[in-house]
Amino acid sequence: MSYPNIDFVYLNEEDMIRAGVLDAAKCIETMRDTMALFGKKDFLLGGPKADEHGLQMNFPQKSDIEGFPLDDGPDRRFMAMPAYLGGRFHIAGQKYYGSNSHNSEKGLPRSILMVTLSDVETGAPKAIMSANLLSAMRTGAMPAMAATYLADRDSEVLSLLGPGVINKCALMCYMEVLPNIRKIKIRGSSINSKTALSMKSFIEEKYPRVNEIQICGSLEEACRDADVVSEAMSVTKDNMEEFHMDWFKKGATVFSMGSFLYRNYEEFLKTTMVVDNYGMYQKYLSNFKARGEYDELGNKREWVIMGIHFVHLVDSGQTPRENVINLSDMVNGTAKGRTDKDEIVMCSIGGMPLEDLSWGYDCYQRALEMGIGQSLNLWHEPYMK
Repeated sequence: MSYPNIDFVYLNEEDMIRAGVLDAAKCIETMRDTMALFGKKDFLLGGPKADEHGLQMNFPQKSDIEGFPLDDGPDRRFMAMPAYLGGRFHIAGQKYYGSNSHNSEKGLPRSILMVTLSDVETGAPKAIMSANLLSAMRTGAMPAMAATYLADRDSEVLSLLGPGVINKCALMCYMEVLPNIRKIKIRGSSINSKTALSMKSFIEEKYPRVNEIQICGSLEEACRDADVVSEAMSVTKDNMEEFHMDWFKKGATVFSMGSFLYRNYEEFLKTTMVVDNYGMYQKYLSNFKARGEYDELGNKREWVIMGIHFVHLVDSGQTPRENVINLSDMVNGTAKGRTDKDEIVMCSIGGMPLEDLSWGYDCYQRALEMGIGQSLNLWHEPYMK
């Protein structure tokens, strides 16, 4: 029996840019395709029930072993996120990354990501690609895609909470679907933060139609009077500001992709609650409870993911499950989007490796068409048969 030669494509970040990884309009439509397949259950995630976001390795906060790596900052972890996505993609693969907030001291991004695409039948690699931009774009495209169902198309004021890479990519996508944005509010760590000033310069250069940019000194200031709020903050619990419902105007649409500290959970019952993957937040809440009420240093734990708040309201009997709407049902036409101009919409976007696979696949296909990337050989023939 002969064994076929196996080659695969390696795409570095420059290759990914040439292949269109930053194409906001196309990424939005790929996310729409992805959520349509998710709603039809034409996918698999990891774990025994095929519903795991991924397998995360966390470091302890203290250790008796000399030199053992510790959880000494936000997002100190490694994570592997396998998935299969059907439909026009029919691809398996995974996103893998390591994350350390101290990377900034070395001039590196906090997280360094790679995506692998594999043949569904054989498991052979088809592509290995740089994924920092890929992941950021698919993350930013998801709320923009959701905004086509949930936000007022005439929205004029956009608020960016956390002016980092994720919200920069989200901004690129919001501007594709919200043509009347004229004012942008920015909330960074301070009014003089480098990332806030960098975001301001980016907006001035790329979007001359925006006639007012406001760097805000507090979370409340950033939220008030905004038509669309885009939260993508990466902060430690000690630095988190608690949100309050009276900050949001009637008709506001709030997207959370990061940290949303809110203690008066029942106030969400006055809003329209939307999630990208309800089961994922159920798993998050279950894992949260399994870790115990207090951490290793005796600090009380609090969940700070918007979707977990919604699950808690259902689990505690304060609202039926059907009151938390699936974004995929809107995409597939089995649920309505915004129905009232005055309703406040709260949408939790946690992200799934399905989105990395779909956008990675589309970039890979364009790379093949354009002859981009480096062909690498796995084997001409396996040594052991």
